[in-house]
Amino acid sequence: MPISLFYPFAALLRPVIVLLGILKKSGLVLDDKNIAISRLKRRGCEMKRAFTLVEILIVVAILGILAAVVVPGLQGHITEAKGAAAKDNLHTLRNAVELYALRHNGVSPGYPNDDPTQTPAFLVFVMQMGNKSFDGYYLSDIPENPFNELRTIRALGNEEEFPTDATGSFGWIYKPATRDFRIDWPGTDSKSIRYYDY
Repeated sequence: MPISLFYPFAALLRPVIVLLGILKKSGLVLDDKNIAISRLKRRGCEMKRAFTLVEILIVVAILGILAAVVVPGLQGHITEAKGAAAKDNLHTLRNAVELYALRHNGVSPGYPNDDPTQTPAFLVFVMQMGNKSFDGYYLSDIPENPFNELRTIRALGNEEEFPTDATGSFGWIYKPATRDFRIDWPGTDSKSIRYYDY
């Protein structure tokens, strides 16, 4: 967060702090500390300087104002980061599927025994992606949906269409017949693009 956002608050608080200092020196503002010091001085004791209740309350108020300004900005950045992670994970899944199909005569992962006439299944997809090829695994692990933290995949049948909207019940929605992956999360990003359409 740019420092320039804090300048207006510093400009507003400086006169308040100066005014409190003037009032305190003039004796118009007496707090518990000043009364206690005067009593101790009469008894011949010395006391170390400490923060007054008013000073502590001012600091707490300043921190509250700064938190109110900073937290909404951070929330937007967190959502943007999740969107970027979702795009990256979709890219990883799509690349792994294309690589698998390239090495298996155009058959997408998810079909039992690499037979596209059978009904695709999530567990078959996981086993096929976890099988070691000659240069490593297609996927060492199913990437996580950063919004709902799920790694599950809803595999759609050959004749089944993608749902019109995401539900958030799965991590991903996958149609082996078209090799298409979608993130299962409702809502839009900062550019009003649905996460489901990434």
